[in-house]
Amino acid sequence: MKTIVEKADVLVEAMPYIQAFRGKMVVIKFGGSAMENKACHDSILADAAFMECVGLKPVIVHGGGKAISQRMSEEGIRPAFVQGLRVTDKDSIRLVEEVLNDKVNPEIVKTLIAHGARAKGINGTGILQAEKFMPVDESTNQPVDAGFVGQITSVDTSHIISIMNADMIPVITPLGRDTKGQIYNINADNAASAVAGALHAHKLVFLSDVPGLLNDPADSNSVISTLKQVDAEMLIKRGVIGGGMLPKVQAALSALTAGVRKIHIIDGRLLHSLLLEIFTDKGIGTEIVYND
Repeated sequence: MKTIVEKADVLVEAMPYIQAFRGKMVVIKFGGSAMENKACHDSILADAAFMECVGLKPVIVHGGGKAISQRMSEEGIRPAFVQGLRVTDKDSIRLVEEVLNDKVNPEIVKTLIAHGARAKGINGTGILQAEKFMPVDESTNQPVDAGFVGQITSVDTSHIISIMNADMIPVITPLGRDTKGQIYNINADNAASAVAGALHAHKLVFLSDVPGLLNDPADSNSVISTLKQVDAEMLIKRGVIGGGMLPKVQAALSALTAGVRKIHIIDGRLLHSLLLEIFTDKGIGTEIVYND
């Protein structure tokens, strides 16, 4: 058990970070195991509530893969994926929209409020302009029609900013709409990257199912604590970054190019991982920084 002095030391260590980041926007991509485990789910959202309490401006962009798959199963629809993207047909997009907007998003908002924060959900279709996206099959090098899967072309930040200015945490679903009104399912990593870039956020945090970027994918202790954008690009070319981590890092690099100053990739399975990464000297994951 920590002594009173040790508890005070924790607060003292956090103080310069609170001072440095006060008023700064931090976009948090909330998904994966961090959402599926209740203890992790509540812990991360408690961290976000703390961040807002001490003057940061968190923005949450969330996924909902497990809840969507469960609902599709209930409706007799078998989930299918292409290059990690959920194939989304006419029936599926209706379920995706319903689960994200009516179940997952309100639960996140409710939990934030339970932790003393003020929060408001945002249907992504109202702020994310999108177009159809066709991933390329790596084996054939040919585009594949994944249905109503989209990529973001622009972000209307005015509603997000107005919510933050009202001292509330915006909670955004990864859904977009094209100029004809068609709704698209957006990869949540890419949605978070686009939102962070459009806001010129100070930080973008990805909650992952690994401790961070690893020098050796087989060794969880080989976490790379810090690397520059150019070094991350080199690791991709060398194949050190691949698999499920590759699209996340590519989204991170897009955000850096758009003006985000620092990306964090942390283990969302670790309780209070947000606070440990942002408000402590050592941190716990990987940070990717702009080249200069």
